[in-house]
Amino acid sequence: MLGTDFRTGSPNWIDLGSPDTDAAAAFYGAVFGWQFVSAGPQAGGYGFFQKDGRTVGAVGPLTEEGAASAWTTYFQSDDIQATAREVVAGGGGVRAEPMDVMGEGWMAQFTDPQGARFAVWQPGRTKGLELTSKDNTLVWVELHVGDPEAAIGFYRALFGWRSQEMEAPGMTYRVLSIEEGDQQEGSFGGVAPLQDEREETRWVPYFAVADADATAAAVQGNGGTVLMPATDVPDVGRIAWLADPGQAVFAVLKPNPRQG
Repeated sequence: MLGTDFRTGSPNWIDLGSPDTDAAAAFYGAVFGWQFVSAGPQAGGYGFFQKDGRTVGAVGPLTEEGAASAWTTYFQSDDIQATAREVVAGGGGVRAEPMDVMGEGWMAQFTDPQGARFAVWQPGRTKGLELTSKDNTLVWVELHVGDPEAAIGFYRALFGWRSQEMEAPGMTYRVLSIEEGDQQEGSFGGVAPLQDEREETRWVPYFAVADADATAAAVQGNGGTVLMPATDVPDVGRIAWLADPGQAVFAVLKPNPRQG
């Protein structure tokens, strides 16, 4: 599961691009109990979601013309310029060139060869998220893509990720882990094949919750949408797929208790 001792390839940041950041802050405050803290007048409306005073995500206004509201997952790079070159060499695209974010770190935004959007954060003063894998914080990230093997090859070239196949209902699921250390302890996400031709290629963040059913009800009660009702996944836990009022997709997971 995710920690905050970030290494190369670790998911170290998430943010939401929203058409109405005030409404988004109210929604996620109601669903997850997050507090919104502005990054300041120079940040163009960008700010942080916090739980118990620690940053668990961020939100900002949409900046690309025609962009849809969505969560973006950032992965750690120790050389963002080299990562940008490797994205292009691997057949991906650069949506936002590497830029220095006021000394807090460097960021860049990309699209992988199959169209999934992601970003990279090279830490400066800001190392990344301050709390993960607790209730109402990021616990997992998942790529839904037409060709899982090709996707894993692309990201392995960028970040050195390892993958391990496991059988899941109706599919072969691939668990991702960072290159260093124990593979199970270093796992942070997975890759799932698209189940429907209408399904979008994308990274989806999962937030840990104490009760997936209650969270789905809170989403619906606050103007969001339940895309997949809470469902038990063997050996994993209970999950639900949801969308906020701006149609940004995310998922929640009530993990099974760890054995031993």
